[in-house]
Amino acid sequence: MHYVIMGCGRVGSSLARTLEDTGHSVAIVDRDESAFRRLPSSFLGRRIVGVGFDRETLVAAGIEEAFAFAAVSSGDNSNILSARVARETYGVERVVARIYDPGRAEIYQRLGIPTVATVRWTADQVLRRIVPQESTAVHHDQSGTLAILEIPVHPAWIGHAYDELEQVTASRVAYVSRLSTGILPRAGLVHQEGDIVHFVVESARREQVEALLSQGPHTDLTNPLAREH
Repeated sequence: MHYVIMGCGRVGSSLARTLEDTGHSVAIVDRDESAFRRLPSSFLGRRIVGVGFDRETLVAAGIEEAFAFAAVSSGDNSNILSARVARETYGVERVVARIYDPGRAEIYQRLGIPTVATVRWTADQVLRRIVPQESTAVHHDQSGTLAILEIPVHPAWIGHAYDELEQVTASRVAYVSRLSTGILPRAGLVHQEGDIVHFVVESARREQVEALLSQGPHTDLTNPLAREH
């Protein structure tokens, strides 16, 4: 898949290396050509001098065929504007923007742009938002019977209550990370774009739960996987 990154600082260059090392094509944009010195000499991706919200720059970076876009420059406004152009003009569904001011993150989240404040920022967090992944184990009980898993949820679940996800998967939502803040589930809490969801799952049913959450809410309780427990 093809990825476009705006900003060739420490995070941007790390993302570019990681994505290319895992077999993806990458284009990285920066207004300062000297920033590309952070990339290894072996980097084969495109280096584009320009700003990430300029359409000609984005087209040169391959935005029209991009699977995802990450705006990780040093400017909040540039990152948000670039992410909005990538999504709204070019239809890139997976976008993420780096935000220095966490107080503004909720505003941007309402615009449909997943954000991460720099106080919690790592390149790994960006990768979780733009690269399709399987579940990640956070904790196992001593017997190995139960696990707390961070499981990607299909975008079609946005707007649905977590009670419904629990019912379909026969598991429990342990907590939700929203705008870098942990939330304990309560009745009626609704899944929002950008939420990172941690489920308590029977270890033996891990693959079944992953399969159910990879689908939209058309999955019903007649599904034998959902009726096991």
